[in-house]
Amino acid sequence: MKTTATQGPGTVHRAVLPAVMLSLATVVSAVASLNTAVPSIARDTRAGLTELSWIIDAYALVFAALLLLGGAIGDRYGRRRALAAGLVVFGAGSAAAALASDPGWLIAMRGVLGVGAALVMPATLSTITSTFPAAQRTRAVGAWAGVAGASAIFGLLVSGSLLEVWSWRSVFWMNVVLAVVALVATLAVVPESADPDAPRLDVTGAAITVAGLGAGVYSIIEAPTEGWGSARTLLGLAAAAVILAGFVVWELKRPNPLLDPRLFRIRAFSAGALSLTLQFFAFFGFVFIVLQYLQLVKGDSALVGALSLVPMALTMMPFARVIAPRAAAKLGPRRVITAGLLLVSVGMLVFSLLDEDSTYWLLLAGLIPLGAGAGLAMTPATASITDALPAEKQGVGSAMNDLARELGGALGIAVLGSILQSAYRANLDPAGLPAPAAERAKESLAGAVRLGPQVAEQARAAFGDGVQAAFLTASIALAATAVIVAALYRAPRPRAAETGAEAADQADKLNEAGTGGRGEIRYTRQV
Repeated sequence: MKTTATQGPGTVHRAVLPAVMLSLATVVSAVASLNTAVPSIARDTRAGLTELSWIIDAYALVFAALLLLGGAIGDRYGRRRALAAGLVVFGAGSAAAALASDPGWLIAMRGVLGVGAALVMPATLSTITSTFPAAQRTRAVGAWAGVAGASAIFGLLVSGSLLEVWSWRSVFWMNVVLAVVALVATLAVVPESADPDAPRLDVTGAAITVAGLGAGVYSIIEAPTEGWGSARTLLGLAAAAVILAGFVVWELKRPNPLLDPRLFRIRAFSAGALSLTLQFFAFFGFVFIVLQYLQLVKGDSALVGALSLVPMALTMMPFARVIAPRAAAKLGPRRVITAGLLLVSVGMLVFSLLDEDSTYWLLLAGLIPLGAGAGLAMTPATASITDALPAEKQGVGSAMNDLARELGGALGIAVLGSILQSAYRANLDPAGLPAPAAERAKESLAGAVRLGPQVAEQARAAFGDGVQAAFLTASIALAATAVIVAALYRAPRPRAAETGAEAADQADKLNEAGTGGRGEIRYTRQV
């Protein structure tokens, strides 16, 4: 990898980490920050639950679908350039979204924000892994993981505070300010690093990814309205599966794939990716649902709702930054990640008991294991992925980390949001209401509460049923993932004398398969 840098080592270690952390916080906070404004957006734009899901998920979906391409662009043309360009797109999209007046435009602009974020996020982690020496990299990656998790809570708190004095549009103006500050910091202190000899960009592979993920998420979000057993839903999910299978076939045939499916032969790589995907599936699905529950069912303000989640962040940060790296070094990643996933599953199980009469103490009882578990599992899972690739491929490795996070978040919002909406519609019986009013009540809780106290009470109870169904599903999914991850890490241990030779042989086979036998070293000799 050919790298150019404009700062000395001392400056790099003092200034680069805060600069990339700011860029990371800018794009990650945007995933969750708008959740505080969902009730306000529903009231002002008359968006239904399906449209609200799209407003939140359009960003995460585009973000996830373009992350691999964004990482490859950073590798080829420069990570500093990718950071700067992504921040410009992100800021411009946020300004346009602040001027939106209908759900359709808002959904489109959230997609534009996702394009910018896809350039920014992989460049942050790959800048760290290509800049910091190995002795300092683990702690830097731990800081990255902690910020990636806690930034969502930061976004919730700031947006909740803004909503106390202004409208939901202020959330987008906050994005503009953060993007400008992050851009200035990037241009001032982040050194340029790139691989000028990187292969041509796999635009076709990226397009296939967008089509496959888009078809799948669209079908899931629309399923409560269309019906889970409808031809439209089933055909959409089948089409997504076929398209994504086509992506695997396409990537296997390319000499320089966007994401080589052969990487998943490395058990630690697969376990880390699966773990991160399900962690963020649970996390962002939880945030999307619980803030609506707190504001529309419990009657809390946006700020009080955001403050209610602070214990989760206060628990997550020390576990991700300090406890998880030490525990992984002493016990190994398998035990730490498995324990973390099980704790998150326990938190989701506690949340599945929430209803319209629950107190804050029940929510708090779930927030603590959720924060501790996410912090425990996040850092070693992130390290498992980045350690599987050499320095010149850190852009793609970083993008895989980010893809697991954002894809998990997009699926969490889509799947858990759809389960919530299906249960809400099934348990709401607006008998006696005119047809237009009944349909408005079924579209969203925000619409139902305007139709009188009797309908509002029934709608809150139905929403509580949906909350319980969604979180119980998440709990089961996390527990199953913990078992799978534990099995993946329990690889057969070769005898000490054979370890180096066998690992090298496996790496060589991967290299030959991925490069057409040309001998280009693309994978580390550690399996």
